[in-house]
Amino acid sequence: MTLTSLLALVLMAASLAWLHMPMGFKPNAPLSTDMTSGQVADLSIELGTTPKGVAQAIANAGADVSPQLLSLWFRLSGQDRAIKAGSYEITAAMSPRTVLNMLVRGEESLRSLTLVEGWTFKQFKQALSKADTLKLTTQGMTDAEIMSLLGRPNVHPEGRFYPDTYTYSKGSTDIAVMKRALKAMDRQLAEVWSKKSSPLALTSSEDLLILASIVEKETGRASDRPLISAVFHNRLKMGMRLQTDPTVIYGLGDAFDGNLRRIDLRTDTPYNTYTRSGLPPTPIAMPGKAALKAALEPAKSNALYFVAKGDGSSYFSLSLNEHNQAVNKYQRGLSKEGQ
Repeated sequence: MTLTSLLALVLMAASLAWLHMPMGFKPNAPLSTDMTSGQVADLSIELGTTPKGVAQAIANAGADVSPQLLSLWFRLSGQDRAIKAGSYEITAAMSPRTVLNMLVRGEESLRSLTLVEGWTFKQFKQALSKADTLKLTTQGMTDAEIMSLLGRPNVHPEGRFYPDTYTYSKGSTDIAVMKRALKAMDRQLAEVWSKKSSPLALTSSEDLLILASIVEKETGRASDRPLISAVFHNRLKMGMRLQTDPTVIYGLGDAFDGNLRRIDLRTDTPYNTYTRSGLPPTPIAMPGKAALKAALEPAKSNALYFVAKGDGSSYFSLSLNEHNQAVNKYQRGLSKEGQ
């Protein structure tokens, strides 16, 4: 028998089987009369589910359709083995054909979570706890336990997760999102650090991550990032303390009430860059790609000071006298920044 003859027989058999489908089954008609208009039903297809199981799951989700007939139609369509596992949503207006096409293409119903540049790990965990349909598996765990679960024992979590938008399907876990954000930061940090071409005050990618987190927290206007980075690089090269408020605030933890006082600047913690030289022991927030690049590629400037001007930008000074004048002009006795 030739290939052409065999194909003709297969098509004939499919056509005959199709003719035997009951008249009540309409592939292009709406699936359900049980679901109200606009109602969305969740449909979860586990890996390894048979076409018959898929048809039953659709019926269980509220579709007014015979799972036996639906399973038969899946088989006759020739796409029953192409159905993909995942989390989907079906509505009353969908037809069996629409649902099958969705399952074959793997068009899952996805949610998204956005991590913002400058967020702390605490804020990340809070966002995860409020994320729609996300399974929370790390609640009650310490930061150290979470990092061990992520395969990074004895690593401080701050700054290790890349700020971006992550999509996930219903039933995904918080630890799965964490793993993706962790690996994304690994990639971004390695990519930026690989472009190091000139001598810097930074000796490792870890230093880069720490400085980038400070640049992220100090930046009000994106265009200022390279100059802010330059100030910190210049200070590190001179052995001058960074004296940056965000590190002090981070060191205060929950004790910070929104008002940074002079006594706070004098109270020593591992993160107080007014009392200690060099970089703090860990990052203080999640830096974005722009902050990482700025930390590696500071502007060519001899500035040693900067102060917020009140419009999102900063004023940069070469000397303490010039800086004090800028503080008087722009801050009018408010707390100093960037000293």
